[in-house]
Amino acid sequence: MNRSLELITSLKLQIKGLHLWFFLLSRAILALGQTESPPEVVITSLNQKTQVRTSENGELQVNVSPKDVHAFKTRGWVGYSDFGARSDGKTDDMDAIAGAHAFANGHGLPVKADKGATYYISGKERTAVIRTNTDWGTAAFIIDDTEVQNRNASIFLVSSSLQPFPLKGISSLKRNQEKIDATLPGPCLITVINSHVKHYIRFGLNQNNGAAQTDIFMVDKNGKVDMNAPIIWDFDQITDMSALPIDEKLLTITGGRFTTISNKAESKYTYYSRNIAIKRSNVLIDGLGHRITGEADHGAPYSGFLYISDCACVTVRNTILTGHKTYSTIGAAGKPVSMGSYDISANRALNVSFFNCSQTNDINDGTYWGILGSNYCKNMLYDRCVFSRFDAHMGVANATIRNSTLGHMGINAIGSGTLTVENSTIRANTLINLRSDYGSTWQGEFVIRNCIFVPAGGRPGSASLIGGSYSGQHDFGYTCYMPERILIENLHIDDSNHPESYQGPAVFSNFNPHMTDDSWQENFPYIKTREVILTNVTTASGKALRISDNTFMFRNVKVQVQ
Repeated sequence: MNRSLELITSLKLQIKGLHLWFFLLSRAILALGQTESPPEVVITSLNQKTQVRTSENGELQVNVSPKDVHAFKTRGWVGYSDFGARSDGKTDDMDAIAGAHAFANGHGLPVKADKGATYYISGKERTAVIRTNTDWGTAAFIIDDTEVQNRNASIFLVSSSLQPFPLKGISSLKRNQEKIDATLPGPCLITVINSHVKHYIRFGLNQNNGAAQTDIFMVDKNGKVDMNAPIIWDFDQITDMSALPIDEKLLTITGGRFTTISNKAESKYTYYSRNIAIKRSNVLIDGLGHRITGEADHGAPYSGFLYISDCACVTVRNTILTGHKTYSTIGAAGKPVSMGSYDISANRALNVSFFNCSQTNDINDGTYWGILGSNYCKNMLYDRCVFSRFDAHMGVANATIRNSTLGHMGINAIGSGTLTVENSTIRANTLINLRSDYGSTWQGEFVIRNCIFVPAGGRPGSASLIGGSYSGQHDFGYTCYMPERILIENLHIDDSNHPESYQGPAVFSNFNPHMTDDSWQENFPYIKTREVILTNVTTASGKALRISDNTFMFRNVKVQVQ
C-alpha cells in the first residue's frame, strides 16, 4: 500500500493580441498505486470571468481574471466559493476546491473554507494539492464513495515543492552508522533499499514472500544522521538510495468536518484511498474530524483517511477519527481472514505524533477494526489519546504511548529501540502484543510505568502482560528477538473478573506450547528476554504475577522484584 507522490510544474507564457496568457501546469502523479495518470490542472489569467471547468479529456481548466488575481493577493487568501463552489451539500464542489488550491499554490496564498459551507465531493477522480496553509474551520465535507472512478486517488494531497533525487556512490551502510558520505542542499530524508534481501516474510493467513530490505532516516546537509531515528539495518548492498529535502517551514491545516459515505464494494483487498495524503515534512493537522456513514454488511477496506508517508515531523492534534467496520475475505493461505481497515496509516515516516485525539466509536467494540496501521516508521507518539489500537506491522523504531487509553486491539508491535507505555490504561488481551505474523520480534527494551492493565477489557479470562507466538520454524528474513530488558513500575492489573481456574497474571504468554523441554529445536532461534524488573505490581485478584504458563521457555529470564 505504500505510495509516493510527485508534483510536476511548468510555466507557459503566450501573448495573443492584447491578452496575456499565463499557464501554470500542475500535475500530481500518485505513484505507489494511488493513480496512474491524473488529470492536469491548467491555470490561465484572461480578461474573462473567474471560473473552473473540466475539459473533455478530464483536464481541470481554471481561469482567474486579472482583477481577481489582484483582489485575492491583496486580501491575502482564497476561498472555495471564489472558484465557484456551491457549498450546498449536493453539487459536486471538488473541481472548485482543486482549482482554489492550485491557484493558491502558485501564489503562496492560504486557503480558507467558507463559513457554514457543506461541500459535496463525488466519486469523480480529482485530487486537490495542498502546498499552503489551509483553514477548513467548521465547514463540512461529504465524501461519497458509493460510485468511485479511481479508489486510489486521494481527495487531498499535502505535497512539497521539493523533489527527491538519487544518491550515488554509497555502496553499504551499517546499523547505527552516524554519518553518510554525502553533501546535501540541506536536511534530507534518506530512503535506502536492498532488493536482494527480503525482510518481513509474513507468516499466517496473510502470508507473503516479504519485502525488500528498507530503511528511512534523516541527515543534515553534511550527511550526519539524526541518531534519534538511527539506521536500524546493516546494508551489505544498496540497490536504490534517494534523498528528499525536508521542508523547514511548518504547514498547518486546521478544522474540517469530514464524513465518508462508505463504499459498497466486494469485500476483498481492494483498498480505498479516498483520503488526505500527507507527503510533506513538517505538517500540523489540528482540529479535524472524520466520521463514517453507510457501512453495510460488506465493503472494501480503507488504507487510512489520514495517510502519512515518506515524510518527517507530522503532528496530529485535537482530532476525532472513526474506526471502520471489519469485513472478512479469503486470505493468501486460502482461509477466511478479517481485513485491516484504517482511519490512520503511517508508512516510511519519522516523528509522527498524535496529541489529544480520539475516535467516535467505542474503542472496546470488536466489530470495528483498530484505527492505526503503520510500516517502516520511527519515533511514533500517542499522548492523551483514546484509540482502539496502536499497531506497527513492518517495524517501528522507538514508540511512546502516554496519558492514553487503548481499547480492544491494544498495542501490537514489532520493531526495535524503546517502547514506552506510561500513565495509560490498556484494555486488551495483553498489555503489549508482539505480532506473531512478523516473528514477535523487538530488538530493544520495554518500559512500562504508572499504568492500568484491564485484561480482555474486563471479560473473564487469563491475563498476560507480553503476548506473542514463535515456533522457530519460519524464516522471517531476520533474527527475531524478545525485548532484552523489560522494566515495569507501578502497574495495576485489574483482573477482578476471572474464571475459577485462574492462576494469576503472567509476564509472558505461552509463546511456544511445543517448547516444553530440550527436545524442541528452533531452526531459527529466538533470542529471549534477559531481564525483567518489577516494582510495585499489584493485582485486583490478589494473585501474584507469574513468569509464564511455559516456565521452561522462560527459565533463564532473570526476574528482579524491587
